Amino acid sequence: MDMNSDLDREEEVQYRALHTGALISLVLGLVSVFVVICAATSFEWCLVAAPIPAIGMFIGLRSLAKIRKYPEHYTGLGLAKAGVFLSLLFLVGGVGYGGYVYATEVPDGYTRISFSDMKPDELQERGGVAVPPEIIALNGKHVFIKGYIRPGSATTRTNIDNFLLVRDNNQCCFGDLSKVKYYDQMVVRITNSDRVDDNLQVLRMGGILEVHPENLALGGQAAVFSLKADYAKN
Repeated sequence: MDMNSDLDREEEVQYRALHTGALISLVLGLVSVFVVICAATSFEWCLVAAPIPAIGMFIGLRSLAKIRKYPEHYTGLGLAKAGVFLSLLFLVGGVGYGGYVYATEVPDGYTRISFSDMKPDELQERGGVAVPPEIIALNGKHVFIKGYIRPGSATTRTNIDNFLLVRDNNQCCFGDLSKVKYYDQMVVRITNSDRVDDNLQVLRMGGILEVHPENLALGGQAAVFSLKADYAKN
């Protein structure tokens, strides 16, 4: 009897395959930590990363159903459960954290804007409007914007008070300054004791916005957008 039992167990180990979906779910669950990482930088990027745990949960739940239906054919129940748990944890935690950061990062008295807001739409461009009216209306007012230091625009790597703020890392790190559109950059001059470091992390800047659409006639020699910053945070 003992020999037959051992043979049965050997056959079971031999013929029960690890369900591929369970392994994929676990991997996606682990990768889902990027939702939390993105949440600290941008709620928009957090939402972009959110499909990772959503897919991980979907695959994990399907794998659980398949393994439970055919336990004699598949293993990986624990992996699938772990994948679903991690995906759910990072999805809920990341989106929740990102929402909290987004709701609390703008100082009182500042209006949130983005580089996307500074770009005229197609209809405005065809009509010769260089700066959207909503941004023109904020000229001379306190705004809050996030971006990155363009390498080479500051004289030092630390304790910086003058630099060029740009939309994202791709525009920071590739190409010369002339290839960056006027609405994707902003000259920043910090007017108080706040300083920032060039560590490739997102900057949260606040201050008085200055808009000079007439500078477009100078061919890029002067900025269209500038910020007299009195709030700076890495």
